[in-house]
Amino acid sequence: MRTVETSLRLEARVEGRVQGVGFRQFVRHHARRLGLTGWVRNEPDGAVYLVAEGPREALETLLHLLAQGPPAARVDRVVPHWLPAEGNLEEFSIRWW
Repeated sequence: MRTVETSLRLEARVEGRVQGVGFRQFVRHHARRLGLTGWVRNEPDGAVYLVAEGPREALETLLHLLAQGPPAARVDRVVPHWLPAEGNLEEFSIRWW
C-alpha cells in the first residue's frame, strides 16, 4: 500500500457514450496496470464516475486514457478533481452503485 504523502486522489466524471461499451472494464484494467487503488461505477445519467489514488504520474496517465476510452466508446468530456489521498482504498474495482 502506498503512503498517503506520496499519493494523490483523482475523482473524475466521464461523459459521452461510456456505458455498455466496456468502459468500466477498460478503466479497471489500466488502473490496476498502473498500480492504482480505487473504483469505477456507472452513473444513473449515463456517465461513468471513478475514484483513484496513487502517484501523480500514474493518475495523469489514467486521465489521458480516460479521454480516449475503449474503441466502442465516445468520450465527450472528462471532468477531473484533484484531492489529497485518503489512503483508504483497496485494489481497483468495479462498483455496482
